[in-house]
Amino acid sequence: MHCRPAWSRGVAQPGSASALGAEGRVFESRRPDHFETGDDMRARIYKPAKNAMQSGKARTKMWVLEFEPERAREIDPLMGWTSSTDMRQQVQLEFDTADEAIAYAKGHNIPFDVFEPLKAAPKAKSYADNFRFDRKVPWSH
Repeated sequence: MHCRPAWSRGVAQPGSASALGAEGRVFESRRPDHFETGDDMRARIYKPAKNAMQSGKARTKMWVLEFEPERAREIDPLMGWTSSTDMRQQVQLEFDTADEAIAYAKGHNIPFDVFEPLKAAPKAKSYADNFRFDRKVPWSH
């Protein structure tokens, strides 16, 4: 006879119990992480903006698909840390083009919103402008 420890037992999943007859007894879980969300799993498809802290444009060429949070983050009463039970907000998928991301979302029946990137207007810069006489802020002390 083989005994399994109590900690190895799984948590009942929603479905049917086939041991209770031919049809089985259909039951639903009461645990909050077992509820089906359906259309609440909305995704955003966008092209990330350039990091404002650095001049490079790394990680701005790929399109990102990420899920919108289901609910607001909660503050832990003891430590004051923010936490969330939503595991999907940790998922970020990268694609070469927006069409690939859209095809992935459609193929997996994920409702999505596409946010087109805003193009930055190029500013004409000249090194000589640093030394202009009518400069608004003095160049040197």
